[in-house]
Amino acid sequence: MGEHRVRVTQDSASRWRRRNGEYETLHEALAAAEPGDTLTLRPGTFREPVLLDKAVTLVPADGPGTVRLDPPAGTALTVTAAATVHGLVVEGSDTAVPAVLLTGPGTTAELADCRVQTRAAVGVEVTGGARAVLRGCTVGNPAGLGLRVRGEAEARLRDCELTAAGQAGLAVLGGATAHLEDCRLHHASGAGLLLADQGSTAELTGCELYEIKGTGVQAEARAVGRLTDCTVHRVTGNGLTLDTEAELTLTGCRVHDLPENAADLRGRSRLVLRDSTLHDFGRGALSVWDNGTEVTATASRIHSATGEYPAAWVSDGARLALTDCALHDLPDALFVLDHGSAVTAEDCSFADIRSSAVSVSGGATADLTDCRIQQTGTGLWFRDHGSGGVLTRCEISDVSTGVIVTKGADPVLRECAVRGSSDAGVYVSAQGRGTFEDVRVSHGRGFGFHVIDGCRSLLLRCRAEQMGRAGFEFPEPGPVTEGCASDDVAPPPPLPAPFPGALAGPVPPNGLVPPSALAPPAGFAPPLGPVPPGGGVLPEPRTGLLTVPARLPAVPRGVPALPVGGGPIAPLPDCRPAEEALAELDALVGLAMVKREVRTLIDLISVGRRRQRAGLKAPSPRRHLVFTGSPGTGKTTVARLYGEILASLGVLQRGHLVEVARVDLVGEHIGSTAIRTAAAFERARGGVLFIDEAYALAPEDGGRDFGREAIDTLVKLMEDHRDEAVVIVAGYTAEMERFLAANPGLSSRFSRTVIFPDYSAPELLEIARAQCAEQEYALTPDAEEALLGHFAALDRGAGFGNGRTARQVFETMVERHAMRVAQLADPTTEDLQVLVPADLPG
Repeated sequence: MGEHRVRVTQDSASRWRRRNGEYETLHEALAAAEPGDTLTLRPGTFREPVLLDKAVTLVPADGPGTVRLDPPAGTALTVTAAATVHGLVVEGSDTAVPAVLLTGPGTTAELADCRVQTRAAVGVEVTGGARAVLRGCTVGNPAGLGLRVRGEAEARLRDCELTAAGQAGLAVLGGATAHLEDCRLHHASGAGLLLADQGSTAELTGCELYEIKGTGVQAEARAVGRLTDCTVHRVTGNGLTLDTEAELTLTGCRVHDLPENAADLRGRSRLVLRDSTLHDFGRGALSVWDNGTEVTATASRIHSATGEYPAAWVSDGARLALTDCALHDLPDALFVLDHGSAVTAEDCSFADIRSSAVSVSGGATADLTDCRIQQTGTGLWFRDHGSGGVLTRCEISDVSTGVIVTKGADPVLRECAVRGSSDAGVYVSAQGRGTFEDVRVSHGRGFGFHVIDGCRSLLLRCRAEQMGRAGFEFPEPGPVTEGCASDDVAPPPPLPAPFPGALAGPVPPNGLVPPSALAPPAGFAPPLGPVPPGGGVLPEPRTGLLTVPARLPAVPRGVPALPVGGGPIAPLPDCRPAEEALAELDALVGLAMVKREVRTLIDLISVGRRRQRAGLKAPSPRRHLVFTGSPGTGKTTVARLYGEILASLGVLQRGHLVEVARVDLVGEHIGSTAIRTAAAFERARGGVLFIDEAYALAPEDGGRDFGREAIDTLVKLMEDHRDEAVVIVAGYTAEMERFLAANPGLSSRFSRTVIFPDYSAPELLEIARAQCAEQEYALTPDAEEALLGHFAALDRGAGFGNGRTARQVFETMVERHAMRVAQLADPTTEDLQVLVPADLPG
């Protein structure tokens, strides 16, 4: 060791200490050093074990990597004090002990830019209550664990690499804590991260775990892990494995490229996913087992399975809760099995599912609210006795069969819609049951509601229209209906009078004739003779009564019998006038040209439907519109009413309005704009997507502006889903011309422009009058004259708000009225109501 030197620099301020010096060995230098000193090591290899039991600092003279600690046996580096080590290479080959040991309750060690490359039991061990910080370090140990933290110790790692471990890359055990930031764990065996024992906690931020022979993260025995913005990929086992009440929370993480499950949970463990993605997994994304085991996922994506297994498997009493999640490109999405197992999904989308989006069996339940299922084989399949759940406001489209209920399953569907099914929209067989409330099936190639085998399904206020076969098909008695309607049921003819004074005319809207209407007058005797053909046998309709043919007392031809077990299927009401929405449209002040345009469109659509029913070709009017005009001219209100009218005509499923602007569609980086635009369009499916100030998507100096991406995405969605939503774009006239020129496909899809003119002064006065009536105020004649002059004198520049201005003037008058009346000692009721010229804005 004579060629090596260690220089000890006196950093202490003590006046009685010895001078700085150089020493032949580290042992001598450490013996001479005092707390606070710095030991500078010249290049070379030190073969002696090093014990740092003082608050000293070790640094290599010529920079990181030039000094090696490599004793033949024992721990190469032991730290039991608040010591700091910079840039050393620690080796050693004693497989019975750690290469680096940081221990002791008072130890606050720091390792910076060090490389531990060893074949020991553990590369680095932090134990005994020690607190350690590792920055920019690399730990490799093919013979054992990479880094182990245990015994209530704490380790903080930043920009470190744990690689080539014969066992786990990082093990946190026995109540210890680890914090990792921007670290990489790879080429380990067993697990990249192992968490075990109650009180053990690991927090990883911006870390990557990959090339693991085993699982990426393994948590067990009540340990807790939190991963933020981390990636787990290219492992040979599961991405995440949880057991025995362990908990993991992933926020903004990615788990992908796995031959097994993205996450496997058992033994009452719990996984929370927030804004995370699971994709390219060989088995499932989520395999959830055992009573008490639970997964909660919010704003997360599951997609692109590489195997043929369900993406989520929930069994043996486990639970899965999904909120605002997207599942797509999968063989099956959710399989829920066994009594006590449950899945809840809210505001989720399921798309491109090759078999079933949701399968429920063995007494399990699935509750879905505001979910969208499209382009799947089967939307939902409730398979057997005890299986069920509640579906509320869900939309199922472009499927083979929307909902299947079999073998005693009994789900409840409320306010759901099935559109574009190639077979049945709803299919019930083999003692399946089910309650269907306000369910609508439309635009399918098969039956709407197909209930066979005498299943006792309950259908309340359900509706079928534009189906390739019957809207309601019930070959055997069993289903019970109330208030259901189908467009393949013709309105009944006027009733003949079977005797003097009897009811004649159309059948009432509910399809049932009150018994009083059928009662003959006193003294009336029916003619004797045989029953007229068909007069006493109830025919079995294609869509209609829910009974088998039965011999009933003879009733006159044309009088519908009262069915056993429910009411008849009624024809769809004639929605052509769409009375309420049209009345509200007509009540709007001004807008004569706008009302005429909207009525023309409605007439085209309505007559087209009547031509279709008559077997004639129907025109295909362009339903997408351009609204041009200044702010405050009623564009949003008219868009809302237009959607309601189209829904009443059966053109749209719901007719709801989704209003967006540039900020809702354009993202901050490449690719995010298409996602945002698609999400907005998805929310509007079945209704109207209203894009206000749409010209902002195509600025004059746009160049590479992401607004163009939103326009391109919108054009494709309008083509792919041409019958599923109406798009209305709105803005100033000149600017909207520039918008339509931004993409060659826009002008052909928006072939009709509706111009909203500014309100005149008399129309603004009418709006103010309406505001007064609504709020129980009154204008004096003088106030009306003054208000008309006020509106006529307004500057109609860029800031003019039209109807919004009228409302603002009214609100100002109400405030000034309150200030005036508050000065009166005993105001009358008239004082409290009447607005006078003095209340106008100054």
